[in-house]
Amino acid sequence: MYKNYIKRISDFFISLIFMPFLLLVILCVGIIIKLEDKGPIFYNAERLGKNGATYRMFKFRTMKVNAPDLRNEDGSTFSAENDSRLLKSGSFFRKTSIDELPQIINVFLGSMSIVGPRPDLPEHINQYTEEEKEKLSVLPGVTGYNQAYFRNSIDWSERKKNDVFYSRNVSILFDVKIILKTIQTVIFRKNVFTTKEDVKNEF
Repeated sequence: MYKNYIKRISDFFISLIFMPFLLLVILCVGIIIKLEDKGPIFYNAERLGKNGATYRMFKFRTMKVNAPDLRNEDGSTFSAENDSRLLKSGSFFRKTSIDELPQIINVFLGSMSIVGPRPDLPEHINQYTEEEKEKLSVLPGVTGYNQAYFRNSIDWSERKKNDVFYSRNVSILFDVKIILKTIQTVIFRKNVFTTKEDVKNEF
């Protein structure tokens, strides 16, 4: 009942309640980004959603315009504190997860949930095993098991295993624990960036 119905209803009302706050954040962050490099405020990228459908995910832009695409060895997104592609404000937005807040719009529209697996790029579905595809049985989340407990400290294969575990064990108690842990992780800024040793330049 919770997984199939109550979760979506609660997502809708939570996102609706937070929408006025989000509009204020968009105004403030938008001014900061525009003052820094005059580029677009949002980074809208195609992501893999529930049942393999694709959607556009909203995020605040944290990188310079036309920044090259860098990936880790496993194909996941590279993230480092000293990344030269980052805007000066971008590093702060990532550490505090402010850049993720526009995904509340995705939650409101029904393409994401407050809690769920972290969405991958559409082409990543070709690298999933049959078991890993189980993560697509639920909506991707603004936060989730990986984001709350590990962020960027574990590799992609381990994150996919955790996503499958979450999809098989969705419950209101699990979601509440993840949300509380997310708050703790963001406050103490744990595991925000990966190391640079395993990066692979793909541009």
